[in-house]
Amino acid sequence: MADHGEAMCRQVDGGMTRVFELFGKRWTGLIVATLMPGPVHFADLRRAIPGISERMLSDRLMELAATGLVVREVDAGPPLRVSYRLTEAGRAMEPALKELGRWAETYLADGGQCPERFRK
Repeated sequence: MADHGEAMCRQVDGGMTRVFELFGKRWTGLIVATLMPGPVHFADLRRAIPGISERMLSDRLMELAATGLVVREVDAGPPLRVSYRLTEAGRAMEPALKELGRWAETYLADGGQCPERFRK
């Protein structure tokens, strides 16, 4: 039996696990990024994210609200409209999301593929 040493016993950081449990789900990051500038009505949010269904958007917004990143607000109307905004915790994601965007522009600019010059 081979001795794999300490390196083989490493585990993923708990915080990183929680981040990717939430942001690893399709659409979550795009929803948060769309809400960064300020509150958005549900219909406008749906239009801003091509390909997302109303059901999926609703589910992801409920998850984000449950984690404390998003607040749902009902506008009295008429007409009755629902908008969503980021909480302080949600807005705190902005620097990280912007940095990920910059990283993608540099390293995934070629149709989602890392350019050959960076594959060393």
